[in-house]
Amino acid sequence: MELDIRLSCENIDWSMVAATLQAVGMAHHAPVVHKRAFEASHTTVFVFHAKELLGFGRALSDGEYQAAIYDVAVHPTAQGKGIGKLIIENILNRIPTCNVILYAAPGKEGFYRRLAFRRLKTGMALFTDPAGMADKRFTE
Repeated sequence: MELDIRLSCENIDWSMVAATLQAVGMAHHAPVVHKRAFEASHTTVFVFHAKELLGFGRALSDGEYQAAIYDVAVHPTAQGKGIGKLIIENILNRIPTCNVILYAAPGKEGFYRRLAFRRLKTGMALFTDPAGMADKRFTE
């Protein structure tokens, strides 16, 4: 399968971004909210086959020594084909000198562990919906 990797937010169907996030059970918002978030990010990666959006991810970063990866998602019909790994590799290639943090959806830690990510001992978070995040097992 020939994949098209895009590193810009041009010509993205933001309703597909929202729909993919919803399909994989991740937080999703109105398409315009995702557009603003991705456009404000240091690094964006979108993977297509033909014109079909298969997956995406983004990183916030100072571009020098700190970065955080968010919204890595692969449409359920395209999972298990190496697309998630491709997204992470492309993000990491754009921030090679940075320490990188992320929080994975519960149950997805193994995927990131295989890509050399390690569990933090002192991670902390302040969420806008603390009860919801506790229900989803992100917090204690």
